[in-house]
Amino acid sequence: MNIDFTEQQLALRLQVREWLSQHVPEQPRPPSTSEEAKAFDLSWQQKLYEGGWAGIAWPKEFGGRGMDAIEQLIFLQEYTRAGAPDEGFRFNGLNLGGPTIIEFGTDEQKSQYLPPILSGEAIWCQGFSEPGAGSDLAAIQTKAVVDGDCLVINGQKIWTSFARFSDYQQVLVRSDPGSQRHKGLSWLILKMDTPGISIRPIQDMAGGDDLHEVFYSDVRVPIANVVGGLHNGWRVAMGQLGFERGSAFMPLQIELAQAVEALREDVCSRLPAGHRRERYLEELAVLAAEVRSLQAMTIMAISRIQKSGIPGAEGSMLKLHYSELTKKLGRLAMKLLQTSRISLSGSLGRWPHWMLWSFGVSLGGGTSEIQKNIIAERMLHMPR
Repeated sequence: MNIDFTEQQLALRLQVREWLSQHVPEQPRPPSTSEEAKAFDLSWQQKLYEGGWAGIAWPKEFGGRGMDAIEQLIFLQEYTRAGAPDEGFRFNGLNLGGPTIIEFGTDEQKSQYLPPILSGEAIWCQGFSEPGAGSDLAAIQTKAVVDGDCLVINGQKIWTSFARFSDYQQVLVRSDPGSQRHKGLSWLILKMDTPGISIRPIQDMAGGDDLHEVFYSDVRVPIANVVGGLHNGWRVAMGQLGFERGSAFMPLQIELAQAVEALREDVCSRLPAGHRRERYLEELAVLAAEVRSLQAMTIMAISRIQKSGIPGAEGSMLKLHYSELTKKLGRLAMKLLQTSRISLSGSLGRWPHWMLWSFGVSLGGGTSEIQKNIIAERMLHMPR
């Protein structure tokens, strides 16, 4: 394997670095759950779009940059190095909704919904989990009954990020009333200002309120908004989860690498030279190597996706490994701080928040237990 960068890739790195140096906003991003943050994110997306850097991994025919896995990694490395804003409100549309429509949508759906994502005109959220169907997605009960040329939705979703700020939701519903488990589901596009939708924020233990409950009461959605065909939602949802557990994690992986380096600096500033400091630095060196291995696994998985055309179970390996490393960093940080309780204020810095947030990472997108089951059954071919 040749891991050296080509001249073309090195030229891309310089091009990205130069553009970012001239355009990254000087002002900090507002708090993540606010109208100001939404406006900030959309404005930044518009600037990326005008500069030709929107949807860097999207195919060129759909307005993207058409980057391969290595080029995408180069862009993200430079993006992070420049201190550019995280994806925030833009994440779902760019990494989940958009790629799913590209893969499974009709020409009409592509022409209607893809351009506003790239140009910074629309925010998307995901309606998958329910109170009785979290990691067990096949247990969803939110119903969509066919009524003429519409589906009428009744039910509830939960843990929906940025729901009250979103323009569209990708929602998975049970459209065949006699179906069970994986059969009879539909993946559809829902405008969030449709009558019958109500939204309630949820505050998590780390103090965030970007999660929501969403309730549907006789919500009418055109059948034309179904992506991938009526009652074929499970296939579409699995394709989307492959995106969520694969390339969509690349920015988070780079952020994790930065956090490891930040903790290394904390160790050096908090501890005097000696055995204890060296022990922490050794643990962090191992953790840094594991993060690099995760990035290598991601590139390998994306390369396979490019050949097969659709994400596979490899995404579960990436999701599991990332979740475990995130929690490992949190535990190591708290051990360094030697505190008997977690406080989100004071002199402890970012690490208490990171520790609490890390538990959510291992739940969102499918729990670690679910990922292990997928790996065992689909990759190792073990019995259920």
